[in-house]
Amino acid sequence: MEIICKNTKSKKEYDFGTSLHEILKDQKIKNKYPIVGALVDNQIQELSYRIYKPHTVKFFDITQRDGMRMYFRSLYFVLMKAVKSVYKDVDVMIEHSVSNGYFCQLSSIDLTGQTEQVNIIKNKMIEIINSDLPFVRKEILNTEAINIFEKNNYPEKARLFKQSTSLYTSVYKLGNLTDYFYGYLVPSTAYISKFDLIQLYDGMLLKVPKRKNPKKIKPFIKQEKMFDILAEHKNWVDIMKTPNVGRLNEQILNGNDGELIKLSEALHEKKIVEIVEIIKNKRDIKLILIAGPSSSGKTTFSKRLSIQLKVAGLKPIQISLDNYFVNREKTPKDENGEYNFEALEALDIKTFNKNINDLKSGKTIDLPKFSFETGKRYYDGTKLSADNETIFIAEGIHALNPELTQNIDNKIKYKIYISALTQIGIDGHNRIPTTDNRLIRRIIRDNKYRGYSAFETLKRWESVRQGEELNIFPYQEEADIMFNSALLYELAVLKKYAIPLLKEINQQEQEYAEAKRLLKFFSYFKDINIEDEIPPTSILREFFGESTFRY
Repeated sequence: MEIICKNTKSKKEYDFGTSLHEILKDQKIKNKYPIVGALVDNQIQELSYRIYKPHTVKFFDITQRDGMRMYFRSLYFVLMKAVKSVYKDVDVMIEHSVSNGYFCQLSSIDLTGQTEQVNIIKNKMIEIINSDLPFVRKEILNTEAINIFEKNNYPEKARLFKQSTSLYTSVYKLGNLTDYFYGYLVPSTAYISKFDLIQLYDGMLLKVPKRKNPKKIKPFIKQEKMFDILAEHKNWVDIMKTPNVGRLNEQILNGNDGELIKLSEALHEKKIVEIVEIIKNKRDIKLILIAGPSSSGKTTFSKRLSIQLKVAGLKPIQISLDNYFVNREKTPKDENGEYNFEALEALDIKTFNKNINDLKSGKTIDLPKFSFETGKRYYDGTKLSADNETIFIAEGIHALNPELTQNIDNKIKYKIYISALTQIGIDGHNRIPTTDNRLIRRIIRDNKYRGYSAFETLKRWESVRQGEELNIFPYQEEADIMFNSALLYELAVLKKYAIPLLKEINQQEQEYAEAKRLLKFFSYFKDINIEDEIPPTSILREFFGESTFRY
């Protein structure tokens, strides 16, 4: 079989049934970090995969997004085995990403202050890793998988597979432990060279290496506000009794999806009202600053917040930070010589600060406008003034950066961070990354309102994420309050909009692998087809349409 290896830019014939691992050895690829998998015709495969026809192959390590995903899943499986070795009948559940790690809890043990117990688990993990145990993938009947999960006391996993229409499924074995993972694993435990496990709150924080520099672990960052909002959303999930996809599907199949939508939207509105009450009771607040990553629903949130502020007797006025761009010739450039509109220096901070301070002191200002066609600021005669009830809302990627409002009194500022922080998991061992939630929203919105294909959105996503890591995430904890814009039911609604767009991606494109991953992800969800139950002011309508707000 002819194999084209992109890493070595070579063509070579191999015997029918040769594994990728054998091809990797033969190709003698020089790589800084261990190779953990490969794209075979732009589909992710493990190194145990065998060839039976001609292929194009590109091997990858953990500095690639898919490699790090494989690394983390494998590390989590090791954690599961370590916990079972220390506590025979205890399960470990992954909750969410926080503080540069993954927060995990034990099913029946509170680890508050139990640093020694966490270190015992960590040392057991090191022992397993040093044993170089293989991760063995096996295809079995779906009914057999259900029996295994029920026997191993994984009822939620069994519930999910009972809802599946597939005849076969794949499971993994690590020693005597069997489980299912949404995605692939590395070949063996020896590939997991770096990790850390520390005690945090009533659980543990599992820490992984930096993707771009795998020799170093991501540093711990205290994120109490982020942890609080995730804990709050977990309470919401408990109220609706839908901690995972299996339970969500059950609600849909039982005809309770309408109530689920109403509850989810009511909880959003309740939180917005709570935020307004805080603002109203703090008399000094004149400027609300809102920031969050792409597709968080910032615009709809701002509009709903404005409505509730009016109900509270205040006069909200939106100020667009886009109007404070510097003239094009003063815009900083990136390393490629392109204009960097996401840099803080692309904004006229001095004028913005002066305008807000003038408004606070009772002066009338000439409101600047910015022409993206000419790349210049202009004034069209629009005036702006404020009275005691006026409150200004500014939304943008730098809104929480202290440098943006460096000359504005902190007493008049109220900062809000918003993101779609998905709490629901596929099951207790397979989390849904919040980035996936936002990516799906963006794919749908970009196609509907901007004419972009899913391929174009996926191609840009890595760059978008880099901008978020630089300009948004470092300032999360600057917020006075956080708002979780994720709706528990939304992925079951967005499914039918996203799938046709993802299926359009050509297999010749590298983004095909990501499209296949997302398509598999959607296969776990049952459809919700009652969009008329979703309010016209819902954050979700910002992405798939029919909102009564103007954008």
